[in-house]
Amino acid sequence: MKISYILIGIAVMAGVTYLIRMIPMVFLRKKINSVWFQSFLYYVPYAVLTAMTVPAVFSSTGTPISAIVGFAVAIILAFFERKLLFVALGASFAALITQLLGF
Repeated sequence: MKISYILIGIAVMAGVTYLIRMIPMVFLRKKINSVWFQSFLYYVPYAVLTAMTVPAVFSSTGTPISAIVGFAVAIILAFFERKLLFVALGASFAALITQLLGF
């Protein structure tokens, strides 16, 4: 995977997340009293980043099996509230080991 592809992906994700947060502030000058709308604005960036990142996860390794194993390890470690660096390293290591074993 080329570094330019990664940097473009990061820039697009940052731009989309920023626009989603900025647009309501520009068009809605008054304080937002709706609890539903506030929670919607709170969770949208996470949903957008997930929708943009997950497809890249499954195409980033040599085989789909190693991607699935790495993704599963990341989900399990995140479920147990491990630190982000530990989750990323654990998922990468699991995908690497799976590929080295020939899966």
